[in-house]
Amino acid sequence: MTTLLDIHGLVKDYQGLRPLRVRELAVERGRVVSLAGFDVQAAEMFVHLVTGAALPDQGDVTLFGTNTRHVPSAEAWLRSLDGLGLLSHRAVLLDMLTVLQNVAMPLTLDVDPIDPAWRPQVEALAREAGIAEATWDRALGRVDVETHLRVRLARALAAGPSLVIAEHPSAALPRDAAVRVAADVSRIVRAREAALLTLTADPAWASGSGGDVLTLNAATGGLASGGGFMERFKRALGGR
Repeated sequence: MTTLLDIHGLVKDYQGLRPLRVRELAVERGRVVSLAGFDVQAAEMFVHLVTGAALPDQGDVTLFGTNTRHVPSAEAWLRSLDGLGLLSHRAVLLDMLTVLQNVAMPLTLDVDPIDPAWRPQVEALAREAGIAEATWDRALGRVDVETHLRVRLARALAAGPSLVIAEHPSAALPRDAAVRVAADVSRIVRAREAALLTLTADPAWASGSGGDVLTLNAATGGLASGGGFMERFKRALGGR
């Protein structure tokens, strides 16, 4: 099975309470993994390290077969990100544009109106991400937070990624939506035969995603299966 992301001996001092450490992590095509134990700041740095926007102080990060230390130029760096989709609250959305225009932005700058050559692909992405057609022509600033998340998902899928990284995706979601939306995201990524790696503090999201749940030991960098994370969720449900 193809390994898309491989991390060994990662240490990065990013002025948090302690350096970010990840002893070992491999994500293969088709795998679904939820990572617990990363706060918002640590999750952002983790994404920067995976993308090569930041380099580790120690250890190695290899994305799609390329060590992030060995990218020779800005052009090669951009090429190294081919195949990566980011589902992040930090991706810029424009409230004054419509839902569909926001989905279109990674594909074309001609969004007012959307370039007819791209519209079928834009609509297909919106449907795949589960965006209700009734919202397509509404200004993004007038739709709910779940639709915002699904717009971000559609944009993450636009480049046809083999690895999708989601960064605390349920932070703004109503609690009762987390399991349902997580299951949708996981199903969509699996249908593409891609991998899904989610950094989350939400056991409900991890439960909905399925796959493996790994909890970070911040002191050692070890990733342990479960690590008490899902047990807390089960207790909250009364042991069900």
